[in-house]
Amino acid sequence: MRGLFNRVVWTLFFGGVTVSLIFTLIELQERNSHIYQVKDEKTPSELNPAVEEGKQHLVNQAAEQGIDVVITDGLRTKQEQDALYAQGRSAEGRIVTYASGGESYHNYGLAIDFALRLDNGDVIWDRNHDGNDNGQSDWMEVVEIAKGLGFEWGGDWKSFKDYPHLQMDFGLSIRELQKGLRPKPKALAEE
Repeated sequence: MRGLFNRVVWTLFFGGVTVSLIFTLIELQERNSHIYQVKDEKTPSELNPAVEEGKQHLVNQAAEQGIDVVITDGLRTKQEQDALYAQGRSAEGRIVTYASGGESYHNYGLAIDFALRLDNGDVIWDRNHDGNDNGQSDWMEVVEIAKGLGFEWGGDWKSFKDYPHLQMDFGLSIRELQKGLRPKPKALAEE
């Protein structure tokens, strides 16, 4: 009787492990259905199409609310990223990033930075400015629009707060991007 009991327990245990493994594999497949491998690990030469589209919608939706958004940065080369990283370290200026070349979503066309343009043409990074006089910070109105479009905001980060930064990482880490994984273009993802 004891032997039968042990076999039932082991069968249930291994059956549970098998089911768990199957669900894990399904989850990984679903997670990776929008990702593909770039053979030469080449960095892109333009913003990811979804980020570009999100950027355009952001500017347009903000304008509908009386807010003039300026995109101050998008795709960066690794050399441009290294130059920014040098600021406050080996070059003049204050530290503006903790990511060197290849360690920023900007290097993969998955991030943009923004600012606000005043009626007189000045560009500002004032997070309290209420230029449309609706009692809300224009900056935070832009952030809410961006989040609604699928962007992650650098102001929500726990450590270094990057208030002008918006990114769409598609669930990919920097390490995965460095290994050549990329979000699939919309047409390929629908196949």
